[in-house]
Amino acid sequence: MRAPSDLRSRRWFAANDMRAFAHRQRMQQMGLRREDVMGRPIVAIINTWSDLSPCHAHLRERAEAVKRGVLLAGGMPFELPAMSLGEVMVKPTTMLYRNFLAMEVEELLRSLPVDGAVLLGGCDKTTPGLLMGAISMGLPALFCPAGPMLNDRHRGKTVGAGTHTRIFWDELQAGGIDAAEWIRLESRMTRSPGTCNTMGTASTMTAIAEALGMALPGSTSIPAMDSAHPRMAADCGERIVAMIAEDLTPQRILTRGAFLNAAAVEMALGGSTNAVVHIIAMAGRAGVPLSLADLDDMARRVPVLANLFPSGDKLMEDFYYAGGLPALMNRLRDVLSLDEITVTGQPLRAQLEGREATDDDIIRPLSNPVSPHGALAVLTGNLAPNGAVIKPSAASPAFLQHRGRALVFDSQAQMQAAMGDPALDVDENTVLVLRNAGPVGAPGMPEWGNLPLPKKLLQRGVRDMVRLSDARMSGTHYGTCVLHASPESAIGGPLALLRTGDMVELDVPARRIHMEVDDAELARRRAAWTPPPRAYGRGYTQLHQQHVTQAHLGCDLDFLQGTTATPEPAIY
Repeated sequence: MRAPSDLRSRRWFAANDMRAFAHRQRMQQMGLRREDVMGRPIVAIINTWSDLSPCHAHLRERAEAVKRGVLLAGGMPFELPAMSLGEVMVKPTTMLYRNFLAMEVEELLRSLPVDGAVLLGGCDKTTPGLLMGAISMGLPALFCPAGPMLNDRHRGKTVGAGTHTRIFWDELQAGGIDAAEWIRLESRMTRSPGTCNTMGTASTMTAIAEALGMALPGSTSIPAMDSAHPRMAADCGERIVAMIAEDLTPQRILTRGAFLNAAAVEMALGGSTNAVVHIIAMAGRAGVPLSLADLDDMARRVPVLANLFPSGDKLMEDFYYAGGLPALMNRLRDVLSLDEITVTGQPLRAQLEGREATDDDIIRPLSNPVSPHGALAVLTGNLAPNGAVIKPSAASPAFLQHRGRALVFDSQAQMQAAMGDPALDVDENTVLVLRNAGPVGAPGMPEWGNLPLPKKLLQRGVRDMVRLSDARMSGTHYGTCVLHASPESAIGGPLALLRTGDMVELDVPARRIHMEVDDAELARRRAAWTPPPRAYGRGYTQLHQQHVTQAHLGCDLDFLQGTTATPEPAIY
């Protein structure tokens, strides 16, 4: 147990010198008492609230609940704003700024008199960004999830955000719904603040945070507008004070066993392919070896058990009522490392006792999986020597082994312009290809990997085809999409050498993605290849393009990887 005299914040406030005098003076300038910052653990509430982040619109109120818990436990809370990465609004992609948020969190915690942190977020990249920064700083930290939005109903069926948006858009293009219905859907499908209520990237990553042991048991499936949500936030505030006393840091929680637990949960949830780059990046910050091969191995062992869109037909509110993540993990006990310590201070096995699923259709037993195909497959071949990924459970089974002619686009704009062309040379067997959409090329590896289907095929009833890119795909999307091709085309990866008309072979059971072009021809093409121009000559984006790693390594900035400690700031 840490004594009050050992608190990090005392370096700012406890000394009998002019600098500490000035620090205490400035606290009193805000109406605080001298004793409020002398001997009490100081908790940073890192809040990613923003008026332009509907997923986080309620986090101002949740920060107040966290403060209540901190105060009741004898701590002193301070709310610190951090960059908000609202997935829909931030362009060109929130992934460009995940590492920016991680740097901001790390430097906020380092530069200020803080003993521990509660991390408020939930929309896609905020979860890994918050956790990566907290891991690198090494102070006690606890993740408080934003929670999923409420469900909607349309024509008697449950409807959510993300997956259904794509479904209804395709129906509009095909003439299945009219413009008036499209406008009605726009105002109804997102009924409350909170993250996407499918098993998209947001819910995948918050669940991974819980599976890693960095969030309170059961916290990540509570709907944002449920009365249990502010109570959970107060619990986070109370618990972080105890974690500071226990010196329970991420380094004590984030073992290889914890990351393998998170990988098992990702597969059982049918989670987002985005989790691949995030979990590898977080493991890199924690100094834990984790590779695409580890994730593929787990995908072969753990079937999809959560009946949630896009692999199933239910939503997060249903998952919460069925028992949430503790109930799912209880069904995975045989593949989990149950002795891993969590933010509760107890081993994982203790928090799974008695957590039974209440609905076997939503949280399936192992004997009745949602899909015979796994949530992830890692592919290699001459199109992706370092790996590419696909989500078989959300793909069309008929396309899991496929050979087709490539139709290649060099940019998102070029591809979008072609999709409405009735003369486009394409059929359902064509392999649509988008390149220059990776970490460096786009830049930031946006969610362009769910390539749109040509309008003329939609009108014929086609709803899926094989698609290949070095981009990512939203976790709410579905279809036979091969993603994260590494190395990316913009730095000379093999995707840069593929041409329209080449034959491409996809074989998911064999874990293979291959272009039927001989080595001599590839060598000729490589000799003629020149890298595409980069549009950014300044600012953070230039820094990102110079230092970002490739998808199979987690897309972190190379100088932020690993566990090398940065010295504590001098206080003069």
